[in-house]
Amino acid sequence: MARRLVLKRYNGIMQKNSRERVLVTTAELKEKIIAGLDLEDISVDEISDDMPLFGDDGLGLDSVDAIEVTLILEKEFGVKVKNVEESANIFATSETLVKYINENKD
Repeated sequence: MARRLVLKRYNGIMQKNSRERVLVTTAELKEKIIAGLDLEDISVDEISDDMPLFGDDGLGLDSVDAIEVTLILEKEFGVKVKNVEESANIFATSETLVKYINENKD
């Protein structure tokens, strides 16, 4: 049985009742990453949804940052990465990460 997703906006804040699920947005994820990694010199608007999170061609995060992002996923969104082999695809961009969060969030 598919879950019914209903989003309600009150004063710019996404809210839900106990039977509804709110989807995480890329902007919300980027805010959590910026705050969690203390990236003071970058804003949400400077990170495109399809920008690689790791490596020199994108945001430039490294393996230590990957651990921190994993902790952010668990703490902020209640999501654990279950299949380590898929982590490169899951953590590729903020868009792929949000997709994973929304598909695996309780």
